[in-house]
Amino acid sequence: MKLIVHSDGGARGNPGPAAIGVVIETEKNEILEEVAEYIGESTNNIAEYTAVLRGLQVLKARFGKETTDLEIDWKLDSELVVKQLAGEYKVKNPGLRSIFLEIQDLRAHFSKLSLSHVRREENKEADRLVNEALDEKAKK
Repeated sequence: MKLIVHSDGGARGNPGPAAIGVVIETEKNEILEEVAEYIGESTNNIAEYTAVLRGLQVLKARFGKETTDLEIDWKLDSELVVKQLAGEYKVKNPGLRSIFLEIQDLRAHFSKLSLSHVRREENKEADRLVNEALDEKAKK
């Protein structure tokens, strides 16, 4: 099975109130899961990392041992996160380092996972979920 995952994270202010958005869909554009979560005060980069981590957790919970059979095309609009997770850039920030390590541990369960940087316009649904979570929190 092939899945397309879009993830995004954002903070209003940097740092500031932050949220994540994840959309998991089939290659036929059938949405399997959407995640919109407020994560508290954070930075944009931590929110981006948290979105990837949360997406992996959702996939692991949903597919269990079958994760090794999934082909996953993961798209996000943070070039920094893509390059750090690919090992092209070092992760120097201690706050990011712990999330980075959690992601790397989970990635071991996904043998066919590719990460790619996309323009913001191609990540609208994940961005919408981030803003919905932030707006919902602001109302409370």
